[in-house]
Formats: sequence, structure tokens, C-alpha cells
Amino acid sequence: MAYGLHPNAEIDFLTKTCEALFATLQEIQPRGAGGGEGGNPIQERVQEFMARVTDEAALDSNRLNIDDISGRIGEQENRTPFQNSFLQECQYMNNVIDIIVNDLADIKLAFKGELTMTAAMEAIMNMIFINKVPGTWAAKAGPSTRGLNSWLDHYKQRLDQLNLWKDDPTKLPRVTFLNRLFNPKSFLTAIQQVYAKEKNSELNKLYINTIVLKYLYWEENLPDCKEGAYIFGFQVEGARWDNSVGQLEESLPKKNFSVIPVVNCQACPMSEDGKVEKNIYECPVYQTELRGKDYIFNALLRTPKYPPAKWIIAGVAIILDVAGISDSYAPGKQSPLQ
Repeated sequence: MAYGLHPNAEIDFLTKTCEALFATLQEIQPRGAGGGEGGNPIQERVQEFMARVTDEAALDSNRLNIDDISGRIGEQENRTPFQNSFLQECQYMNNVIDIIVNDLADIKLAFKGELTMTAAMEAIMNMIFINKVPGTWAAKAGPSTRGLNSWLDHYKQRLDQLNLWKDDPTKLPRVTFLNRLFNPKSFLTAIQQVYAKEKNSELNKLYINTIVLKYLYWEENLPDCKEGAYIFGFQVEGARWDNSVGQLEESLPKKNFSVIPVVNCQACPMSEDGKVEKNIYECPVYQTELRGKDYIFNALLRTPKYPPAKWIIAGVAIILDVAGISDSYAPGKQSPLQ
């Protein structure tokens, strides 16, 4: 409180400290015991993960046929910026699928004695055992603070979004989950490129305006998007979005994150002085809770009740990929806005 932070910040700090401590204890525990009836606990854990990749995520059979998708879209010069962005996402996804499937296939052969076990294979197995994403996979997949199992679930959701798009690649999805994209900046740039072409504007003189709607992505009465694109996946840290009045509010006790409803992202020309409205907080958007290099852009959030300086001091930001929180909200579940 003395530094302008919400009391939830202390809870979050202590929780992460405990998690780091237990993660360290898990990393240094012996690997040669505990498998039951003399089994190898690392091998058993790896085989369980292999089964998840094959049966639940079905990554090997879900590679995206980029040539087929490109053929249905048409020639390069006729593609929209959104189509180029999604094609790029498909390539990223295939790269991740390839490295996971190939590494696990090699490890499986090593288990059978048909391939020599290497130090790289052992490193991957050890990371799987402690529920962490192997470094070689993370290098292809991009930043994330999730544990391995949560990470795999999230990639299945990313793949689901791309599969829905490829069924009709000529259309933009009704709502795009920005937190399920490898390169969110590319999608936001596409919004600006479409506007610049239609209005004959200079791309470097445009910014992304964020208009927060009162709808969640599954609601049937969500109006059609007439300009820009609808996105979902914003989770504000250090404050709360009050959907009843459409503005930032103090966080609820013990709830450090608050889900923001569907946002209409539109490209707009910058004002001559470069200033924003008085009651608007320029909220930084980051890929993960690590912030820093994960910066995406500034979302403009209404704050008529409190001055923007309050949220600056409190370190309020929007996080796309939050470890331990699922973005697969659905009808019938408790509203994530509560």
C-alpha cells in the first residue's frame, strides 16, 4: 500500500516465492526412485506425456496444410493483411508441432533401444519430469510462464483457433483470441494496414484504439464488427475491469487478474500533439507476466473515476498469457468478469 500497490500484490509475491521454492526442491530431488515396482519415474512421466500429445492434443495428425490453405486464399498480391498474419501463425504452429513430435519420437526409439540416448534427450526428459517446457521447444514456441501440461493445453487451444480459421480462410474470425497468437503484433499491424489502404493513410501515423464492449465472445447478440477486429484475451493485472460501468476499478480481494470482455481494436490517426483523452489510461499489454521484452502495445482503458497516474504507480498492465488461468470460458460457466 505504501508504494501505491494493491494488497493483492503482496499475496502474489508470496505465492510466487513459495512456487519458486517448491520448484527448486522438485528439481533437486533424486530421479532414480519412486517409480513403483522398480520402474523409472522419469520414463513413466515421459510416456504419460507422450500419450497426451498423441491422444488428447493429437499434434502429429494436426499439422496445418499451408499449401492447401494458400491455394484457397489465392495469389500473394491478393491476400489481405489478416490472411498473411494467420498464414504466418500456421507456419509457427507447424514448427512447434514438428519439434515436439520429432523429439518425442526419438526418445521413444531410445526407450526401445533402437537409438542411442543423448544428453539432449535426457535434458528434455528431465524438463518433462518437472513439468517445465524444454528450452528447445520454448525457443520455437515463444514466451510463456506456464507449466508444461498447462502449456500443452494452451497450444491445443491455439491449434483449435487456427483450424477454425482454415475452414474458411477468406473470412476473419468473428472474435480472434489475441492470446492464442504467436505474434500478436502482426495481427494488430494488419488492422492498421487495412485501414491505411482504405483511407490512404500513412501507417506510421496510426495507432490502435481499444473500445471495450460489454459482450463476451460466445454471446449470440454480439454485433457484427464494422471496423477493425474483435479480439479477446485481455486480462488486467493490478486492477479490475468493471463491466457494469465500463471502467477500471480497484481489484477485488485475492483476485489479482480480471478478464476484460471483447475489445474492438480499430486503427485511428494520431492527433497532432500525440496526446490521449484526459480520462484514459494507456495500459501496457504484455505477452506474459514477466513483462519487459514481452511488450505488445498500449491499450486505452477508460478511468473517469481515478486519474491514470493511480494505475501507473500501481503497475497495472494487461497480460495475455497468464499461467494457471484458462481462457476457454464457455456458456454456462461462471462469468470470468465476476
